[in-house]
Amino acid sequence: MTTVDHLRQVRLGNLRTVLLALVDRPGSRADLAARTGLTKATLSNLTEPLLANGILLEEPATSPSVGRPSKPLRFHPDGPVAVGAEINVSHLAVETLGLDGETIRRHLVPADMRKATEDEVLDRVAALIREIAGERTLLGAGLAIPGVVHDGVVVRAPNLPALVGAPLARGLSRRLNLDVELDNEANLAALAHLWPRHLAGEDFVHVSADVGIGAGVVLNGEVYRGASGFAGELGHVVIERDGIKCTCGSRGCVERYAGLDVILREAGRRRLDSLHKALEAGDPKAKKSVHEAGKALGVGLATLMNLFDVPTVVLGGSYAVLHEHLRAAVQSEMDSRVLAGGERHTRLTASPLGEFAVVRGAAGLITRRAVQQPERLFA
Repeated sequence: MTTVDHLRQVRLGNLRTVLLALVDRPGSRADLAARTGLTKATLSNLTEPLLANGILLEEPATSPSVGRPSKPLRFHPDGPVAVGAEINVSHLAVETLGLDGETIRRHLVPADMRKATEDEVLDRVAALIREIAGERTLLGAGLAIPGVVHDGVVVRAPNLPALVGAPLARGLSRRLNLDVELDNEANLAALAHLWPRHLAGEDFVHVSADVGIGAGVVLNGEVYRGASGFAGELGHVVIERDGIKCTCGSRGCVERYAGLDVILREAGRRRLDSLHKALEAGDPKAKKSVHEAGKALGVGLATLMNLFDVPTVVLGGSYAVLHEHLRAAVQSEMDSRVLAGGERHTRLTASPLGEFAVVRGAAGLITRRAVQQPERLFA
């Protein structure tokens, strides 16, 4: 490495440090110097290009009781944003996210995507992104799908078989002239609870359901993907050896007993909001449906807990909506089946992000990359 290359790497490292500090909270140069260990001169040198390019904003000086007035720096509210998009079995969703982690706009559209072709899906997603982005400068797009992906291609998606083999990242990139990263929706929902804020600690499992069930496993503050990207496929954990046939080809998978479509069917309801109202009204059929699903989910989660020994389970998506009515059955099964349950109770909680966790994580994939690789901000 040449001296020039070394100095460039040092500068990028310092810039990354400053950006991470600003993600945590805004601050004056003096405050940032104290938090990062960098000199005020170095901070001024690093932040000037960010101010000139509309990435940062310097607020008017405030007058402290002692010392010089300070001018806090923060991410510009009209600066570049990331976009996240979700392709799911029953809906499409998009969200724009600032570098500070603030949601700018979001939109969810109910849609049956089971038989949609690659072009149909990507045309609709691209249109939604253009609509929500408006005139904002985009840093890139994160794209989520309920399936296993590799190098921007869908490798396996039992509930969206028409998209298997589709190079979705390349197709969306071509439509938008934008860098696109494709990832599994469960992993991205878990990431949303890590970046830019830790919402569930450093070790947890995030589980959510639509037709299928996905789990994102987080260990030591990182999403665990496994050697082939299949980690967290809770929906296809077998809980009944000769049970109901599953779309994956196996039998007795968790999602055939605890997937949202199963819950709705057994409750005699067509939509989640209708089910929730029935539960609030004490409808026996709805209560039984959710209770049985909770028992099946608890059995599957107990397997995950025994394998990974994490202290927290976060119920997201539709499970977060049903949390109050689902919790007792899930917890009961886990209490009796998790080996560490008697000594160290596993915490079961509802996600504060609800149905938008996946798109927030997809957009967060891009903002985290921009902060960790700050050269991208000037590309």
